[in-house]
Amino acid sequence: MRPEYAAPPNPFNLENPAILDIAPPEPKSLEETGLKMGLLSDIALRYLYYQGTATGMDIAQELRLPWPDVMERVVDFLTTEKLVDLRGGKGFGRASVDFVLSERGREYARGAIERSTYVGPAPVPIEQYNALITAQTEESPVISREDLVMGLSHLTVSADLMDKLGPAVNSGRSLFLYGPPGNGKTSLAEAISRMFGGEVFIPHCLEIDNQIIKVFDALNHTPVHLESERDAAGRRQTFEMDHRWQLCRRPAVVVGGELTLETLDLIYSPTARFYEAPFQVKANGGMLLIDDFGRQKVHPTDLLNRWIVPLEKRVDFLTLHTGKKFEIPFDQLLVFSTNLDPKELVDDAFLRRIKYKIEVGNPDEEVYREIFAQVCQAAGIPYVDQAVTYLFEHYYRPRNMQMRACHPRDLVQLIRDAARYRQIPPALSKDLLDQACEVFLVSL
Repeated sequence: MRPEYAAPPNPFNLENPAILDIAPPEPKSLEETGLKMGLLSDIALRYLYYQGTATGMDIAQELRLPWPDVMERVVDFLTTEKLVDLRGGKGFGRASVDFVLSERGREYARGAIERSTYVGPAPVPIEQYNALITAQTEESPVISREDLVMGLSHLTVSADLMDKLGPAVNSGRSLFLYGPPGNGKTSLAEAISRMFGGEVFIPHCLEIDNQIIKVFDALNHTPVHLESERDAAGRRQTFEMDHRWQLCRRPAVVVGGELTLETLDLIYSPTARFYEAPFQVKANGGMLLIDDFGRQKVHPTDLLNRWIVPLEKRVDFLTLHTGKKFEIPFDQLLVFSTNLDPKELVDDAFLRRIKYKIEVGNPDEEVYREIFAQVCQAAGIPYVDQAVTYLFEHYYRPRNMQMRACHPRDLVQLIRDAARYRQIPPALSKDLLDQACEVFLVSL
């Protein structure tokens, strides 16, 4: 008799518990952090300067580094150099003792602030980052046709389009979605991103040549907390790892008209004196969607030329304000979405580098009816097929108008608005349809 398959333990309810197998281990010494004493001391001094008083453990928690043998050495260094004074405390040992800056320490802290104003989790050296991102790439899931059908179930997608999307998604490289506006290109890309699921490790910030680059972004990264439910004794299980990293849902970074060449490189703040990572670094391990491609302030050719090396080599090169260039992984599904004719945007040389070019066209009458029925069900309005036939015969064909996948949603919303104004139940009646169409399906 075959033994029953036992699923691996998953106390933190992760979508991909195997990601913890490559979790960065907690550093056991200052050397294992990969950082210099001077950089860690500067962050600690700035923290004390702004905070006023803090225990050794407070400083360790702020920098997300362990106290024994790591932050303990940093605080010992500050004490030996007479940069901090002890002000007592409630417990025993330096971990629970209150520290304040000495006069000499305040002078040093002001110097540290002139170099950078950054205070927070200690950075991860670029070498450690590159190694973990490379390991994470091997954890990328394979999306089956069943996964794709389930992930796109809230949309009406033809079998032909589904079979084109599947290989493109699994390639994990680049995808060019084009076609008329209002047919769901952005919705498709966002659904694909959610389909990947799973988790990835994101560093709070990076270090290169003693410069700090902020990566974690609350707008684009959703943290996953590694803490289990309480057991019968009221205890929680936690996972030990390097807390300079944050486990997050796979990121889906969406940029549109605000994208410029400058935002694809490190963004240095002369006031804060540290860097913000560009969009493609924040998207590593997930998806980067360039929405409304061709409507950016920068010319499409210039923008696309910027992507040629990353698309081919899977690495990018960024530049510090000192002029130093360094290599960083380019590990995301890059999706371009545009309403414009691709031939007017880019040349053949670039299109060859984007392996998957998929048109998201207008729906036919059958698909349009399916979408309308789906929208009505979601809105709680009875679907009437004859009402859609009425739309075709009295509006689309006489006015020679093209159907768009977004029209049912917009028309149903207008019907609800009109019904609310008339104080009647919303329905696909001739009066309400006519009122909606006369303000929506117009030729301007």
